[in-house]
Amino acid sequence: MAEVRVHNFSISLDGFGTGEAQTADAPFGHAGERLHEWMFRTRFWAEMSGNAGGTEGADHMFAVRHGEGFGAEIMGAGKFGPPGWQDDPDWKGWWGPNPPFHSPVFVLTHRPRASIEMEGGTTFHFLDATPREALEQALGAADGLDVRIGGGVTVVRDFVAAGLVDHLHLVQVPIVLGRGVRVWDGLEALDEAFDVEATSTVGGVTHLTFTAKRADRR
Repeated sequence: MAEVRVHNFSISLDGFGTGEAQTADAPFGHAGERLHEWMFRTRFWAEMSGNAGGTEGADHMFAVRHGEGFGAEIMGAGKFGPPGWQDDPDWKGWWGPNPPFHSPVFVLTHRPRASIEMEGGTTFHFLDATPREALEQALGAADGLDVRIGGGVTVVRDFVAAGLVDHLHLVQVPIVLGRGVRVWDGLEALDEAFDVEATSTVGGVTHLTFTAKRADRR
């Protein structure tokens, strides 16, 4: 059975998955890139960027699962672009002509537009839908493969709260942001619905993995 998974989703010690004041020049607001520096050091990131090198330890082994076994992704409007991108008919995401998804991507927005076909097999579809409605479409497009919930924070939180996530991988980074959007808000007692494991690495982060307990998760 296809699963719904979240991978490589970085949060601060105080639980923020993005900073405040997102702009086109600052996709993660005042957090900058500090939440993701652990990943930039890995071989996974070097290969994604077309470079050699990078660490091959536990951080790499966790990070590489981001690309394994997925047939579709769901993301929120805030991951696809900065505030106001819906008013720019030429905006096609942050990633250039060949985005790294190479699959159908479903963007949740209250202002849908026509689908955009990009290089490399990525097609962006824009939906005004509930998490469950969006997941039904994504599972159909994934052709038996898993569906990745790509963020941002609100989308991850909504899918977890709705009981739709089978595997949740959060990376706790040793910084304090103080403000932004928190992943934990409204998600009390996650340990009752998930088996939780924690793995700290020499890179200075802690990988938190949540695996749904229910056999019939949806």
